[in-house]
Amino acid sequence: MTPYIFTFILILLALLGTPLFAVILAVAMLGFHYLDVNLTVIAIEIYRIAGTPVLVALPLFTFAGYILGESRTSHRVVRLTQVFLCWMPGGLAIVAFITCALFTAFTGASGVTIVALGALLYPALIEAGYRDKFSLGLVTSSGSLGLLLPPSLPLILYGIIAQQISIGENVAISDLFIAGLLPGLLMIVLLSLWSLGETRRNPISCPAFSGREAISALREAIWEIPLPFFVLGGIYGGYFAISEAAAATAMYVLVVEVFVYREIKISQLPAIMRESMVMVGGILLILGVSMASTNFLIDAEVPMRLFNIIQSHVTDKIVFLILLNLLLLILGAILDIFSALVIMVPIILPVATSYGVDPVHLGIIFLANMQIGYFTPPVGMNLFIASYRFNKPLPELYQAAIPFMIVLFAAVLLITYWPALSLVLLQR
Repeated sequence: MTPYIFTFILILLALLGTPLFAVILAVAMLGFHYLDVNLTVIAIEIYRIAGTPVLVALPLFTFAGYILGESRTSHRVVRLTQVFLCWMPGGLAIVAFITCALFTAFTGASGVTIVALGALLYPALIEAGYRDKFSLGLVTSSGSLGLLLPPSLPLILYGIIAQQISIGENVAISDLFIAGLLPGLLMIVLLSLWSLGETRRNPISCPAFSGREAISALREAIWEIPLPFFVLGGIYGGYFAISEAAAATAMYVLVVEVFVYREIKISQLPAIMRESMVMVGGILLILGVSMASTNFLIDAEVPMRLFNIIQSHVTDKIVFLILLNLLLLILGAILDIFSALVIMVPIILPVATSYGVDPVHLGIIFLANMQIGYFTPPVGMNLFIASYRFNKPLPELYQAAIPFMIVLFAAVLLITYWPALSLVLLQR
């Protein structure tokens, strides 16, 4: 059986819904077989991944995010931001952007944000006077905000993958956390400015600032307010390594939600652990076999051949970045972010660095594009989740999401072609 027949069979299996890890593993096994390499190299590669110290952060941050998702944290964050920001022009829209960004950063899943916060924000926006179409687009697009903000799981996963690829530079996850701050804030600011136009067209009612309500909201969220400062301050203050910060975060969230707020019963913890670790297990399984497949691609010099092909047609770095943006937007619409990371980063990263793209900057470009891909018509995942959550037809959601997609695409262009935005805080 020729390699072409094998390739056709693998593509057919993928289209029929065969688990992604099985297809990737089959590619690696067949590749090493034709290179006449012993298949034990696959087990060695998986063991090498397991020995990565920062890998511990992935399940711990995931567990913390699942606990926050099961508690009433979303209600307290919405109330807190609403008290302090709602009085501003477009204040409730800004509340939605900031709340969704923070929630997605800690849970690592944009669909969860739409489901958890949609029931709070969508009715609140309608009641305040925002148009239905605008409110739908806002909640749908905001679901993926926060992927660039620490401790986002996709940022951690990109760092782990990049560290396994020999590109001559170390890609520290702490650097990715810092690099994502300004681009993430840029997206929130541009969306907030866009929402001001809606406020001017339609006067929005919003309660005046109340000191008593502010004190009440602060007291209610007093244990959760320090969490972002706890994580970031611990890492950048030199008190924690990434894995230690993940452990401290998981312990802090567990104690606060179970023993302080008492919103999660101890009897619920095994189910939450199981659900969170099923997700982590899927990511790790795909990651392990993907690294084995990456080893085959490197041995077969696929990235170098790809670079030579691209360079023969594209000699300019700017043109390469334009094509990269288009590719990532398409991938973001058809693949979940974790699959896209483990499949594409090993291929794209060596090629991008050959064009002089900083690997940390590439990670921010990658996730910024994937963030838009989540709600890019016609098959963006968040469009389907929002359609189900709000009982709205997909064409209506397409129309609602497009203006927000255009605003975020402008942000992606700035992020892509202005590297200093991502790298200035790293002093590179």
